[in-house]
Amino acid sequence: EMAGAASLGIPHQSIEAALEVLERCDGLLLAGGADVDPVYYGEEVSVANGTIHPERDVLEFELTRFALSRGMPILATCRGHQVLNVALGGSLYQDVASETKSTLQHNQKAPPWYATHRVRVEKGTRLYDVFQEVDVRVNTFHHQGVKMLGNGLVATAHASDGLIEAIELPGHPFVVGVQWHPERMAERDPLQRRLFEAFVRAARRRG
Repeated sequence: EMAGAASLGIPHQSIEAALEVLERCDGLLLAGGADVDPVYYGEEVSVANGTIHPERDVLEFELTRFALSRGMPILATCRGHQVLNVALGGSLYQDVASETKSTLQHNQKAPPWYATHRVRVEKGTRLYDVFQEVDVRVNTFHHQGVKMLGNGLVATAHASDGLIEAIELPGHPFVVGVQWHPERMAERDPLQRRLFEAFVRAARRRG
């Protein structure tokens, strides 16, 4: 709304009804939440996996694929970033701390709006076009992360431990996923607000 959009939440309902709602929208924002069921990337649930909401998984994968097939702008944050990756055939670390050698804190104990680690943004990407900076500090509230990239996706930002922090789909009008929560920073951080402004501009062009 700060970026000039009207937002509409799509509740749990039949897939057909949800897609009918989305078809009347100009863009799709995939938000944060619980863990993605690892069955979608061919793994059993590990002891470190968290809460799973099967209905939400099914709905969001269908919404994502529908939006992609229609050339609809997508902005995906945290869980949404992971949903986007898995929807395109990628996989996740079910638990970054136990599956990698990282000692970086990915689930911060600081206030939600506070940036606790940096990400390095790749030049020549849509994300760099948005931020116009290579080093960007972000907040972090996750224990899962992108492992293998989905089909067609490219990594556009990494944390200092090498974890993929942002992805995008070249050739599409606007498909950007970020592992952090820019919505929790946007009121205080103009840089993070730019991400929503870019998403809204893309949605307006489509509308």
